Amino acid sequence: MAEVIDSSQPTIYQIRVKSHLGSDWTDWFEGLTITLEEGGDTLLTGPVADQAALHGLLKKVRDLGIPLLSVIRVELGQAAEHIEVRKGREIQMKAIIHTKYGSPDVLQIAEVEKPTSKDDEVLIKMHAASVNAYDWHALTADIFLIRLMGGGLLKPKYTRLGADIAGRVEAVGKNVKQFQPGDEVFGMIQGGFAEYACAPEDALVLKPSNLSFEEAAAVPMAAVTALQGLRDTGQIQPGQKVLINGASGGVGTFAVQIAKSFGAEVTAVCSTRNLDQARSLGADHVIDYNKENFTQNGQQYDLILAANGYHSLSAYKRALAPKGIYVMAGGSMSQIFQAMLMGSWMSETEGKKMGGVSAKRSQKDLVIIKELLEAGKVVPVIDRRYPLSEAAEALRYLGAGHARGKVVITVEHNSK
Repeated sequence: MAEVIDSSQPTIYQIRVKSHLGSDWTDWFEGLTITLEEGGDTLLTGPVADQAALHGLLKKVRDLGIPLLSVIRVELGQAAEHIEVRKGREIQMKAIIHTKYGSPDVLQIAEVEKPTSKDDEVLIKMHAASVNAYDWHALTADIFLIRLMGGGLLKPKYTRLGADIAGRVEAVGKNVKQFQPGDEVFGMIQGGFAEYACAPEDALVLKPSNLSFEEAAAVPMAAVTALQGLRDTGQIQPGQKVLINGASGGVGTFAVQIAKSFGAEVTAVCSTRNLDQARSLGADHVIDYNKENFTQNGQQYDLILAANGYHSLSAYKRALAPKGIYVMAGGSMSQIFQAMLMGSWMSETEGKKMGGVSAKRSQKDLVIIKELLEAGKVVPVIDRRYPLSEAAEALRYLGAGHARGKVVITVEHNSK
């Protein structure tokens, strides 16, 4: 006859710490029985309601600076089951952090507390993440607006980088409806350069089955930026002449393919070594910026999306057709200010429009991207892969400005 386990009963745990604690600490440890052992260690024993309560107790141990020796789960009627700790490893994880602005040299790989999903969140076991210009700006604060727009004036408010991720659902909050443990997902979150992270369920969608975790992680922010820039800001229409400047980078490679999916005639601007790649992504025409300046060749376009800036606003204006639209998806601080100062004036005086795009998290748009991926209309381009421990090198390579497609960070988990 099968044994029936009452899951409503709290689990009994024994927590051993390297410290001499008296009975007056009972209330601090939420009623656990305190037993002093001969070797000078202390054993805390008692019922714990759930994993969140256990994490809270272990956090109290760490807050006191007491070394944690072991955690043992005691099943009623059975021998105690030891939970491997390795200095708290069951609640700790590796993550990339930065406590000050600067070059990739300021990044550290640290042991931090493994997060617990809130009621509306999903806990994700990471398998891959990818690097974006967004991460570079958040790290270096090279665009000062980062500091003014909530990033932290003197030091970073958010110490963990990584927006684009792919992984497997480890746990879900009680209000989560769309996912369950074991689901493979990808999306845009915060703090993705880590072994685990939590995210709202509307930040994620199921991973396309025809993509690996690494391929899926290369997609979200760059693809959503391209989609929103072309469709929302650029108001793209079938048959339009569309130029993508910076067609070999993360946003650019997606922009070429997404513009083609809208039925546009696409011209890709990139360096000599990337011309064949642009053609393979579907570009109808390619321009080698080392040999030709598209703003001076007399051609005009209905829509220009600049994944990289390079040219002045007046030069882009010259390459726009009457009532054409210029969309800035990347650029320097001076180009951003120029766009802010001159964009509205250009629209009022000449009928040509200018706008910027910064990816807004949208589950609906991520579903659209997923469908394009599953249909083979969009394919992620991966330049290099780095393990989590080499995240600084991944960012350094991205910051050099010559990445072809996306730079991916892989996350390995010790199965022992």
